[in-house]
Amino acid sequence: MRSVWRVADVRAAEAGLMGTLPEGTLMQRAAAGLARRAALLLAERGGVYGGRVLLLVGSGDNGGDALYAGERLARRGVQVSALLLTPGRAHAAGLAALRAAGGRLVPDPTGPVDLVLDGIVGIGGTGGLRANADEVVQRLGELRGRDGQRATVLAVDVPSGVAVDTGNVPLSASGRPTAVRADVTVAFGALKPALVVGPAAALAGQVELVDIGLRPWLRGTPALRVTEWSDLVDWWPQLGPASEKYTRGVVGVATGSATYPGAAVLSVGGALAGPTGLVRYAGSARAEVLHQHPSVIASGRVADAGRVQAWVCGSGLGTGADAAAELRAVLAAPVPVVLDADALTLLVDGSLADRLRGRDAPIVVTPHDREFTRLCGEEPGADRVGAALRLAAWMNAVVLLKGDRTVIGTPDGRAYVNPTGTPALATGGTGDVLSGLLGSLLAAGVPADRAAASAAYLHGLAGREAARGGPVTAPDVATALRPVLARLG
Repeated sequence: MRSVWRVADVRAAEAGLMGTLPEGTLMQRAAAGLARRAALLLAERGGVYGGRVLLLVGSGDNGGDALYAGERLARRGVQVSALLLTPGRAHAAGLAALRAAGGRLVPDPTGPVDLVLDGIVGIGGTGGLRANADEVVQRLGELRGRDGQRATVLAVDVPSGVAVDTGNVPLSASGRPTAVRADVTVAFGALKPALVVGPAAALAGQVELVDIGLRPWLRGTPALRVTEWSDLVDWWPQLGPASEKYTRGVVGVATGSATYPGAAVLSVGGALAGPTGLVRYAGSARAEVLHQHPSVIASGRVADAGRVQAWVCGSGLGTGADAAAELRAVLAAPVPVVLDADALTLLVDGSLADRLRGRDAPIVVTPHDREFTRLCGEEPGADRVGAALRLAAWMNAVVLLKGDRTVIGTPDGRAYVNPTGTPALATGGTGDVLSGLLGSLLAAGVPADRAAASAAYLHGLAGREAARGGPVTAPDVATALRPVLARLG
């Protein structure tokens, strides 16, 4: 897993490291990494020598990193110009170095420009972009390079205008959320939340982490962790010579209804794609489930389903008295449960919510933003990681807060973010597939936090795979899960 660190932790680590180095060393390391990546981008645009680079320079160390990177590029024959957003407060030594290398100052962003280095605001920035920066950022799309194509934008550490610790994009001076949209972001020493979560993550483009020696100085607990494929390989249940359907785990699925049989079919499809050996279905859509999935053992009620190692409950279940009774039966079972869709609506009833906090077995809830709002009485807001963690602590459950960058929060304060999300999954029924897969992982013995992180990761990959064939439907995602999971062995 990749660790993601808050600004305060990064600042503390930088201070510790700088105390062991000659003055300016850390900035030069950052500038070297930035200049190297800029040169690679220029090479893709017709060559480094003779390339045209515009530096957007703010008042802090972020601007200094950009100026020193500009100096290095200028010494390689790049035509470097700098636009100072706060002329009297630019990094003096960096500005002198740029001028000595042949760089020049410009009053506004004009072309031709092959590459823009965004050094306006770094991790110390708060609030939205100020008026002059706001105006410049809104004009970046007009810049064109030698080849007539839009200028490539390279952000220094984070795109300017984002809230670094939450991934939100606050309102700028224009009264709307404005931030730099980067093609590439070079992050120094550590990933920051805005690079991996919230609306800011989509603005970071390709993120490259440059090692400046910070890692040994990063102390405490990361803000969150980013799931990687290698994690899934380590966590995935492995088959052995003695494996059989019951030792692999049995998952119960209490979803769907006569009104919404598709929810049952899809959630069972997600469960069958997972690592368990047997699926038991309980509900009034059993005829449709058996027609689509004849290997499933089906019954009409949770009480009649037989022994399982985990339950999935909610999608398409309905919210009437019968549905509430089935949810109570699921919650009474001493096994892990996944609660989705209608089960979450039923939890707004305080008596059912109390049953969650009193359970010993793990619980995973999978709300999207509107379901989160019904459960909490407020929207997730600007800090999605904080919102997921608050709900997890209140419900004593792992919370999988669905979105383009799905966040997983645990009751003990740990958080994960999924990097494989895709807008292609924003279609009806894909969440049913996700909950089935998640239940299968729980039944196979994967701990709840790892099961949630794994399911979100694999669901995202399946969504991307399904999107290769055009518009995505939920059955496409269920089908795409199988070849994705086959890569886990």
